[in-house]
Amino acid sequence: MIKKEVLVEKDRKLAESLQDFGFSFADVNKMLRNKDVKVDGKTEKQNVLVTAGSQIVFYYSPDMLEKKFEKVFESEDVMVGYKFPGIEVEGEKGLEGVLGTIAVHRLDRNTEGLMVFAKNESASGLLSQAFKKSLVHKFYITEVVGEFKTSKKTFRAYLKKDSNESRVKIFQGKVSGAVEILTSIKTLKSNSQSSMLEVELLTGKTHQIRAHLSYLGHPIIGDGKYGKNEINKKFQKNRQKLACFKLKFDFVGINELNGKVFERFPSWYCDNR
Repeated sequence: MIKKEVLVEKDRKLAESLQDFGFSFADVNKMLRNKDVKVDGKTEKQNVLVTAGSQIVFYYSPDMLEKKFEKVFESEDVMVGYKFPGIEVEGEKGLEGVLGTIAVHRLDRNTEGLMVFAKNESASGLLSQAFKKSLVHKFYITEVVGEFKTSKKTFRAYLKKDSNESRVKIFQGKVSGAVEILTSIKTLKSNSQSSMLEVELLTGKTHQIRAHLSYLGHPIIGDGKYGKNEINKKFQKNRQKLACFKLKFDFVGINELNGKVFERFPSWYCDNR
């Protein structure tokens, strides 16, 4: 069993605080029944209201997070695994806190895929530099709306963050405050309804794939921010079909990763191959 301690930031139900760590409501109820949760030192078996400043201590089994994270590789210094949609990466309530590791790159909450985590500061420094120097190559699988007629091409554009709307905007030419982005896209299969694409991030900016594909007229199916809800309803998808399926490492200074390639495809892609 793994022990976790957390301070409550605001008044809320106990179950909600525990669900922030990726546990299902059923898992939380099981923890309460098994007396695996304490609030301010007192064992709690009910979904009570906890107040800001309270301390929650809980115990959980790693297999309770199987639907959130699947370990692919682990050594003394690093961990590579597959993040499932619906859980944050960073912070105490994200995979960092749950796994006790350091995230050196990130995926959006609703994006799934392969990630590498550092298990100590030395590995974190080496991996952070490797990502900055583009020594780690990230490849994604996505399904988008409509027929993508280009077989393979690298698309150039400019991305600008809009903090007020918590999103980014794409421009064809350079504008003030925008940064250049490069997105390599290969069509795997396509028809008039949708297309399956392989995407390599040559620059890794916030929401780059989602926003760039939407700008090109092919939003990702299930993307509520850069797509259209009426189209997502048509496809009966409320979660975006985007996954980082491959990580390729050049010489990154960590022996167990140098020259390695990790692959893991999402279930929705395997079902449609």
